[in-house]
Amino acid sequence: MEIKTISLPKLNNLSPTMESTALKLMEETGELAQAIGKFRGLNGERITIEEGEVVKMITEELLDVAQTAVSMMFVIEEKFNLDIGKMVEEHINKLIKKGYIKND
Repeated sequence: MEIKTISLPKLNNLSPTMESTALKLMEETGELAQAIGKFRGLNGERITIEEGEVVKMITEELLDVAQTAVSMMFVIEEKFNLDIGKMVEEHINKLIKKGYIKND
């Protein structure tokens, strides 16, 4: 099983709640969808940006989504005393059971 590990920091200058982080996650996901649609020409507009720049912009929005998701994990761990590491293991097992990944 191939795994990509990305470490993102805790945003220690904020006091996020689960609700505020969920709203931010939706906002960032919308921006990602907009970048994919607009800059790939899916909204009917003429594309004026080079492919490499489009992919860079999409990646920047994707990292904003990832950062916000990681921030929510920090909130859940701290406020609700859940072990995210254990939850990740359970998540991977679920993916294996659904056939999304092979268990090597």
